[in-house]
Amino acid sequence: KVFGQHLAIQIVLRVPSANTYSRWPRKPLVMSFHGRTGTGKSFVSSIVAENLYQLNIPRRRFVHHFSTVLHFPHLSHVQLGKEQLQNWIRGNVSACPRSLFIFSEMDQMPHGLTDSIMPFLGYHEEIDGIYYGKAIFLFLKKGKPKAKRELQSHRICRDKGKDVPVKKLQSLLSEEIFRNRNSGFFHSQLTQRNLIDYFIPFLPLKCKHVRECVREELCVQGHPEDEDLVAEIALATTDYPSEERLYSSKGCKTVASRVTL
Repeated sequence: KVFGQHLAIQIVLRVPSANTYSRWPRKPLVMSFHGRTGTGKSFVSSIVAENLYQLNIPRRRFVHHFSTVLHFPHLSHVQLGKEQLQNWIRGNVSACPRSLFIFSEMDQMPHGLTDSIMPFLGYHEEIDGIYYGKAIFLFLKKGKPKAKRELQSHRICRDKGKDVPVKKLQSLLSEEIFRNRNSGFFHSQLTQRNLIDYFIPFLPLKCKHVRECVREELCVQGHPEDEDLVAEIALATTDYPSEERLYSSKGCKTVASRVTL
């Protein structure tokens, strides 16, 4: 159900499993997702949650969402936000060491706020009697990556069946978010101290990927197959670059509503 993101999937579904199989991980697992709207960042984070916990256990006890816009609307209250964030993480991990924290809208995160959780992400046996090594942190950042040429080169390599320069892409993303004032990690201690384990690019979706999204949504909503509608929606949402129209600027974000209409 995740289309066009083979690189992200091969990392994201492998790494958390390795973390959970370890009885005492050396540090919490920290991953940062980067990509345009509708490329699957939130969806993949929900897949991680589904695979971490048993089906009969209420996930709300272990999966914790932090939305910058919702939970931190006042940019002038950074110090208060730092204290609240620390208390929130400390309380949830003490209740469940295998907690999953998902931070969305990192591009809206005030400068310095993420540094407040730095102590929880490092190599510590315990902090004030609490062990954080089993926790998992996911940071979701939307936006157009500046490493555009490299990402397009990756897409070409992948389409041709060539090896993917994963380490190079992760290095480029790490440098980009450290220097980008709107990344949530601008000059952050989290990147300076290498506390983010994986920087994962979610690549722009091509027309063929949007087609797959539409087919899946038709099935989910109980509609019969309709290739004319599939082609219509895919072509309407494949809109950039303006001359070539190779990719969708919204990915699969609006597919469900278009299918409903």
